Amino acid sequence: MIKIKLSDLLGKHKMTQAALARATNIRPATISKMYYEESKRLDISQINRICKVFDCEISDLFEYIPDDEKRSGTNSK
Repeated sequence: MIKIKLSDLLGKHKMTQAALARATNIRPATISKMYYEESKRLDISQINRICKVFDCEISDLFEYIPDDEKRSGTNSK
C-alpha cells in the first residue's frame, strides 16, 4: 500500500490545507482527499506542485508499505 504523508508535511510546515490549496492551485477537496488518504488517483503535476511548495522529495510525500505476504493457496516450505 502507498501511504500519503501530506498531513505530516502540513504539520511540519505549520500550513493548513486551505493554504496549500492556494499555494498549489489545487482544489481544496483534492487536498482534503490526499490529507485523509482517500485519493484513488493522483496527478503528476499536482505532486510536482506540492513538492515544490514544501521543497521536498517524492519520498517525503509518499511511503510504500508492503502488503501482507500471506496469500491464500501459497505454501511456505
